[in-house]
Amino acid sequence: MQITDVRVRKVTKEGKMKAIVSITLDDEFVVHDIKVIEGEKGLFIAMPSRKAGDGEYRDIAHPINSVTRDRIQKVILDSYAQALTQEEPESEE
Repeated sequence: MQITDVRVRKVTKEGKMKAIVSITLDDEFVVHDIKVIEGEKGLFIAMPSRKAGDGEYRDIAHPINSVTRDRIQKVILDSYAQALTQEEPESEE
């Protein structure tokens, strides 16, 4: 499985959520609404989820193992960092 596209939409309002991301796998399957969150130990991703009847949130789609989660997280956070550097205008004082 290859991540063939990453689309980052930065969140401009204040808060812990920094971006919403969509990834494409093997140019054939898309996962939307992956969140980039700023936690106490740095940035991490949260997979798309839905609120269940008991009030808890459950992931709709998620990696089966930690190796895959780490690989997806690295690609997403690298793309997020790149998006931050591309859109910051140069200061002209």
